[in-house]
This record gives sequence, C-alpha cells and structure tokens, in this order.
Amino acid sequence: MLPDIGIYYEMADSVSASIKPSLSYLTRKWPEIEAWRVRARAKVYELLAFDPEDVPLNPRIESRRVKGDIIIEEISYEMPYGPRARGFFLYPEKRRGKLPAFIALHDHSGFYYYGKEKISEVQNEPKILIEFKKKRYSGRSWANELARRGFAVLVMDNFLWGSRRIPVESLNEEFQKEFKGLKPGSEEYIRRYNSLIYKLEHVIAKTFFAAGTTWPGIFTYEDRRSIDYLLTRPEIDPARIGCGGLSGGGLRTIFLAGLDPRIKCAVCIGFMSTFRELLRNHVKCHTWMLYVPHLPRYLDLPDIITLHAPKPLMIQYNLEDQLYTLKGQREADRKIAEVYSKMGCPENYSGRFYKGPHKFDAEMQEDMFKWLQHNL
Repeated sequence: MLPDIGIYYEMADSVSASIKPSLSYLTRKWPEIEAWRVRARAKVYELLAFDPEDVPLNPRIESRRVKGDIIIEEISYEMPYGPRARGFFLYPEKRRGKLPAFIALHDHSGFYYYGKEKISEVQNEPKILIEFKKKRYSGRSWANELARRGFAVLVMDNFLWGSRRIPVESLNEEFQKEFKGLKPGSEEYIRRYNSLIYKLEHVIAKTFFAAGTTWPGIFTYEDRRSIDYLLTRPEIDPARIGCGGLSGGGLRTIFLAGLDPRIKCAVCIGFMSTFRELLRNHVKCHTWMLYVPHLPRYLDLPDIITLHAPKPLMIQYNLEDQLYTLKGQREADRKIAEVYSKMGCPENYSGRFYKGPHKFDAEMQEDMFKWLQHNL
C-alpha cells in the first residue's frame, strides 16, 4: 500500500528516524530513576500546556441504587469550565475494610453522545448502546463486572463525551440545522450528533492549539481530577488506585498512569505503538486527541507510559488491530519490557497479544480482572 502522503512520507519518516527521544529511559543511563521521572514528567506537562484555575470539587451524590450486590451511585463534581462532570461510582454492597479502586476510562470510538454509559450498566439501555457494547466489549458492561469482583470503580464522562459533550444549542447555527425536526436522544439524533462532532474534531483541536493549549492537556487534567474525587471517598484505599481502558481509554491511561504518581497499577488496552509506525498509513486512523506538538522529540508513546515504571503495568494488544501495524505494537512491547528489565522489575510488566481486531472482549476482560486481583 502506498503511503497516505505520497512522496513526502519519506521526508516525515526520515525526521522520525533521526530522532532519539531525549528523555526516554532507554536513551542513556540515568543515575536516579526518580530524578529522570521528575524531569520527563515536567517536560510532558510543559508540552500539554494546560493549567486551569483551581476550583473545589463540591462533589454530590445525585442518586443511589442497589442492583444485585453492587451499589451504583451517580455522582458529579465541579470543573473549572463547562458543566459539572457526571459519573458512576460502583462498589460492592458487602465489603470488609478499604477497597482497591479503579478508574475505568471510556473509549473514543467516534461515539460522543455517551461516555460512562458505554462501559457501565444503565437502566432502559437503548438499542444503539447495546449494539455498541456487543461490538467492542462482548456485550458486557465491564465497569460493573469489575465492581462485582470486589473493586470500587469510578467511571467519569471526559471532555466532549456524555455530560461533558458540547450542547447542540451552543453550536454555530450552521451546525444546529442538522438536528432540525429530530427528537433529542433518539437514535437518529445520536448518530447525527456523533457524526457532526467527529467532523469537528480537527476544528476543536486546532482551536485549542491556536489558544495555546492542547486537547491531551485537557483530558489528562480531567482524568487526574477523577483521582481527586476518589480520595474524598471513605470506602477506598488511597494507596491502591488503578486505571485503564480501551482505545481512547487506553490513550488516557498512557497519560494518567505516566504522569500521576497516585496510580499504583495500570491497564492499557488497544492503544500502544511507536509513533514512527503510525506515519505511513495509520495517522488517519487516530483521533486528534493523540497529538501533542514536539512530544516525539522527547518521548515516544511507550516511553510516556514507562514513567509509571516499575509499578505494575499490563498492556493488551490485538494482533489484527486495524489502528496500528503489528510491527509498531511489537516494537512498543519490546521497549516497555526493556525499561522494566533495566529497572530490575521485569515481572511487573505484562504485555499480552490476542487474536482479532480492535476490541476488549470477554477473554481480555477476564485476564485483566485476574491481573488486577493480584496487583491491586
């Protein structure tokens, strides 16, 4: 297959090939792991360029119900911009002592209308959501499955999804016309909303670039605020907080686990490759959420998540994942394993490859649950 940008691919590839990420743990010998980590994290935060005003969480429990042996609370808290963030806090009704906590990060999938609902059980689940879960998650709501296994699970809507999505009535009148005559919440309304925001992604990203910040800076800030919320809950053990998710949730895991020391273990699913292996034919496969200007000069994607090392890390790869080359996935796996070996803790990294396309199916979920039982 010819490259997506034709004759200029070779130029892009030569630039990438000439760069050895200067802050990678593999680039040279670092005398102190923590000194390396502090320096590298500082550079990533500088490039993310997002530091909103500090506002109190003012958390609320909006509703509470019990389903089976799980307590399901809909919660919300304040953000410095936009509407309150809403999410689900799930935990076993019967428990002893403090619970291990896991931040379940929803995917991208071009499905913006819902966020937390894509991986959590909801009452009167619409057909469009049921079909989506069958395709991505073997029909399961994996956040609830994890809670049933003894974990406290927090699932929040992230920037642009669910309760954090852009209200149609706030959009340019040109875009509002697409919804004329449609009932909000109907299947056609949801499909049209998803399609429109997908088309607007480049405008959203470029708007924030022009403003002097980045989309990854925004979503990483919002995910770190999820940890702030967990620390207000008396049910959880603050020393045992993990995070993970599929696809866009995997990307969010890379930054959250890599940048926030409060994360004890992490599971990145269906989102790992070297940057170079995306250049020929796979940049188009990925959301604008991925891009931070100049970041590859300092850290490759696998380098970012190794800022979490040597704490426990699982990466789940799909052999036929259409979003990456298999070479890019295997090179990333090798680099991460090499960092853990260099730090003297090779057993703390688990890289697993599964047959099939881009997904987080029941087999992968069960493997993650068992791994979390051991590591969290």
